Amino acid sequence: MPQPKHRKIAVIGYRSVGKSSLTIQFVEGQFVDSYDPTIENTFNKLVSVNGQDFNLQLVDTAGQDEYSIFHQSHSMDIHGYVLVYSVTSNKSFEVVQVLHDKLLDMVGKIQVPTVLVGNKKDLHMERVIKPEEGKKLADSWGAAFMESSAKENETAVEVFKRIILEMEKADGNAPPEEKKCAVM
Repeated sequence: MPQPKHRKIAVIGYRSVGKSSLTIQFVEGQFVDSYDPTIENTFNKLVSVNGQDFNLQLVDTAGQDEYSIFHQSHSMDIHGYVLVYSVTSNKSFEVVQVLHDKLLDMVGKIQVPTVLVGNKKDLHMERVIKPEEGKKLADSWGAAFMESSAKENETAVEVFKRIILEMEKADGNAPPEEKKCAVM
């Protein structure tokens, strides 16, 4: 049995976009509705993807805005990023773009394993950001894109499985079905 791989993931985004709700839904399988601004929490969860176990350390960061100074701790030993905005908030969509730029500056790379998440997709009436807009932004970053609702466990789980796949890809461990053969 291969050893679990340790992976540290930071969940980043504007205030009250559902970072904690998404993280807690994934870790504990429940939707927490009360909004209590997060200072910073770390959660651990063992998860298996494509037969490999991953020991995830999830850093649920405090809400950031475009003026936030990124902590070094948000780049130290972090393997992947889940950047969250709310599909009901233009502001959160703008902020997530600024945060992504700051992140890359801090990490000093042109690309880091990232999943862009449009959360609160269940709030149809309040939606202001179309899925295509999120997808287009993620494509421009070379990132994965998903919409989710922290109320639904399956989308929360998908988000974190997706970031694992992105981290594996970055490590050159693409799952077998994604390996392409080239004939020279």
